[in-house]
Amino acid sequence: MTLCESHGLRLVVSFYLGRMKRDRVVSFIDGFNLYHAVAKLSRPHLKWLDLWALSKQFVKPLSEKLEKVLYFSAFAEHLNESAQKRQRTYLKALEIKGINLILGHFKNKDRRCPDCGYRWVGHEEKATDVNIALRILDLAYRDEFDRAVLITNDSDLAPAIELVRMRFPQKKITTIVPPHRYHSNELIRVSSDKSKIRIEHLERCLLPEIVSDASGLVSIKRPEEYRPVLTSV
Repeated sequence: MTLCESHGLRLVVSFYLGRMKRDRVVSFIDGFNLYHAVAKLSRPHLKWLDLWALSKQFVKPLSEKLEKVLYFSAFAEHLNESAQKRQRTYLKALEIKGINLILGHFKNKDRRCPDCGYRWVGHEEKATDVNIALRILDLAYRDEFDRAVLITNDSDLAPAIELVRMRFPQKKITTIVPPHRYHSNELIRVSSDKSKIRIEHLERCLLPEIVSDASGLVSIKRPEEYRPVLTSV
């Protein structure tokens, strides 16, 4: 085959691949479920994570297309001011990158040590699992995805997944666990398949130091605490 023939064949293949109908993928991310897993790695720079790029790691480029990424979290107003500022900065960066934010809230909850009886006020994230379940069901009924990828290991979402797959058996749902977390048996039972986020996925999917919108008029700078540490060889 000559060079021209080879080039022509590549053009034909590219043309038909471009015209092929690809399955639509929507990514649903349980924000704090992922965050706490990443935090345990003790590598702060990995928290500056590009969730669109991370979701694409689990999309088949020739047969699928990532349509949207939904990030479910809540404002942690009970944390110190520095932590709140980092969270607001990160959420703004995600918005600029086209991530859909669905935010719940934290609720005060009285806690008690069963051994010593000491009491304190804790904080519990509310509405996130309900919001995820509702959005998966809603987008399934709207026929907005062929496959959903769900980043969590929260077994409370198993009933929603089971209902979607019962009502829409042609739709697939892949559950993806955060790094160093175990798969939930309940989620495995109702999902189409499973996968796992590894540290190398995170390292490949970091946001740049400056995140800007298409116009360049809105920019967010990475918090200093998330700056990668350079190591000498």
